[in-house]
Amino acid sequence: MPSRRQTKVKKPPILFDRSQRIIAHLERALGTVFLTYWTSPSGSVCDSDVLALYEHCRRQQADRISLFIKSDGGSGQASLRIVNLLRQHTRRLDALVPLECASAATMIALGADEIRMGPLAFLTAVDTSLRHELSPTDIDNELVSVSQDELTRVVRLWEARSKDEGNPYQAIFGHVHPLVVGAVDRASSLSIRLCREILAFHLKDTKAAARISRHLNADYPSHNYPITLREAQRIGLKARPLEPEVNDLLLELNQVYSEMGQKAVTDFDEHNYHNNEIANIVEGRGKLMFFQVDKDWHYRKEERRWDPMNDLSSWHKVERVGKTVRHSTYHVR
Repeated sequence: MPSRRQTKVKKPPILFDRSQRIIAHLERALGTVFLTYWTSPSGSVCDSDVLALYEHCRRQQADRISLFIKSDGGSGQASLRIVNLLRQHTRRLDALVPLECASAATMIALGADEIRMGPLAFLTAVDTSLRHELSPTDIDNELVSVSQDELTRVVRLWEARSKDEGNPYQAIFGHVHPLVVGAVDRASSLSIRLCREILAFHLKDTKAAARISRHLNADYPSHNYPITLREAQRIGLKARPLEPEVNDLLLELNQVYSEMGQKAVTDFDEHNYHNNEIANIVEGRGKLMFFQVDKDWHYRKEERRWDPMNDLSSWHKVERVGKTVRHSTYHVR
């Protein structure tokens, strides 16, 4: 195997000019300020994203912002902070959803006055799964997520089929630590509270907000159940179809981001590799913010797990100043 010094580390492409051309077309088609909030499968909704969005919002007050959301989810509390930030900088917020807008990303969409969904778009349930320090581990010795819905279903099945076999929690606690069960129950209550708070930015009917929040948290058999446009309207969300021209431009923009967010893994040997992948993207007219993972990974055989090393992951900023494009590191701690 070649040594690290002999191996050229792969780097993802930064396609600023291509994405900016599409954003210019989108702003003309929409007649609004346009912002992107995009995460790769390796990224997630997190607190540092709020600072990246603030970099776009801090010098402008828009009458209307159209937010392109594509994400598999992340932190619901970060979602509340994102909605709170955007609502302070615009009178009206529209969510543009051409593809997946799952979990915590669904929460962000709830903060919009209107959700516009394309043919491939879907929201999901927001029931919380939790990866706790005391969670069970999988075959690779990694902590697994535990959800409230899973625990509730185990208890329900036990009570339906094993009425004379004692307390179901005695058996559950043999596999899932009691503190994890308590933490998951608290996280589920938090999820409902977050949805109510986010909806309250534009929905004044508190009973409707509470009903929608409970429904999204508890009424789906799968966390990833796809809530399409028709069902979004049925549960009381203000949603309508995305215009074909806008949908096509958003899918084209997603292709650009997917190329930027492709896997950029450099293998040194069977126990060492470097990951240099773009995970989160926030972009508007003239400015691109992206979070780039930049770290080594080492496999510890005795512990059966991968350990990160030499972590230089950070946010980066690309902006056009006159005719010059500047690239800098955006420090967030």
